[in-house]
Amino acid sequence: MNKTNQSWKQMSITDPKERIKTLTEQASKVEIDPNIAPKRYYRTGVEMVRLANMNMQDGSYENAFTLYMKFMTLFVDKIRDHPQYDTVSVRDKAMNRDALRLVIPKAEKLKKQLLDRYQAEYDKYLEEMKERERIEKERLRQEEIERQKEEENRRNKMAALAAVRAAKAAITSNVETVETLETKPLPSIAPKTVISVMNDDKPFKSSKDIKTPAVDRSTKPSLLTSDGLCLRDVLLPTKLMHSFLALAFSNTTSNKETCGILAGRLERNKLIVTHLLIPEQTATSDSCTTRNEEDIFDYQDQHNLITLGWIHTHPTQTAFLSSVDLHTHCAYQLMMAEAIAIVCAPKYDETGFFILTPDYGLDFIANCRETGFHPHPTEPPLYTKAKHYKLDVMALQVVDLRKK
Repeated sequence: MNKTNQSWKQMSITDPKERIKTLTEQASKVEIDPNIAPKRYYRTGVEMVRLANMNMQDGSYENAFTLYMKFMTLFVDKIRDHPQYDTVSVRDKAMNRDALRLVIPKAEKLKKQLLDRYQAEYDKYLEEMKERERIEKERLRQEEIERQKEEENRRNKMAALAAVRAAKAAITSNVETVETLETKPLPSIAPKTVISVMNDDKPFKSSKDIKTPAVDRSTKPSLLTSDGLCLRDVLLPTKLMHSFLALAFSNTTSNKETCGILAGRLERNKLIVTHLLIPEQTATSDSCTTRNEEDIFDYQDQHNLITLGWIHTHPTQTAFLSSVDLHTHCAYQLMMAEAIAIVCAPKYDETGFFILTPDYGLDFIANCRETGFHPHPTEPPLYTKAKHYKLDVMALQVVDLRKK
């Protein structure tokens, strides 16, 4: 999604129209899972638009365009194919239509802005490539001049050596023996050296003196890679896990899981977790199901928060993602590539930070229609340890929405 990224600077597509086309195609890869209630998709749409608007404010225009396009694809082309589409409330459909009326012109305007920017980058890139070609031609020209000069110097030396040898031969042939030769002055014979002087108005430059200027790689048009993904950092408060485990303590001692929602904002291309939301829920020793999710949605709407992942406990097990966890997290990661799943295993004093593998696991789970606990292949890996999170000392607001 970002690539932003990762990937945005590894060039293989330079044509501006092709870049827009690739970006649009990646954004249009949205599929409907009939096992996910349509109400959840409509909720996801609300957060898509909110996150897209945050990206616009943050200057992450490709990410904003991608989210707008995903939103349009989902609610213009796909959602009506959901087998439970008729269960969507009139209110949700009306709010969605209003959002589409705002999003469509925004996306069109943003597409033109991106195309103009890509064209400017491409023009500058071509100028730099042309300058590099000119410099390279000049370097080759100077090398040829230097080669010709060295060749002429070699010929001059050979001619001078031949002249010396000829002079010595002439002296030897004309010398008579001392007994019969009348003493007379020996003529002075100096070898004539052939010297070639290059008359050139331009001072000569060695090819070694010609330096190829560095090209500003940032002006090279960026690429949307095959996965379109460059993960932004997710900043987590250092006290997040401790605060969550304190809230989950009573459930943990009763061998019940607890789950929470990680919410926050986008700022300077970093995703910052500012809130830990504990929804109404029911739990067992190996599962946790949220209830009254509208309370979470309302709170996020009131405080303009986006969902950045989730956190849950394994009271008696180690930190890993079960098959149910994988499907739960899939919904989060399809919405946001950076969404993180945190598993706290207090019995083993373990904390795991996970994501589905973007190149395999995400698509595999998205296309898996099994429910409940079920086996999955272990190779290639379906999930991996997240590497894009950072712990930081910062404020955290804990909101417990469970009924007391």
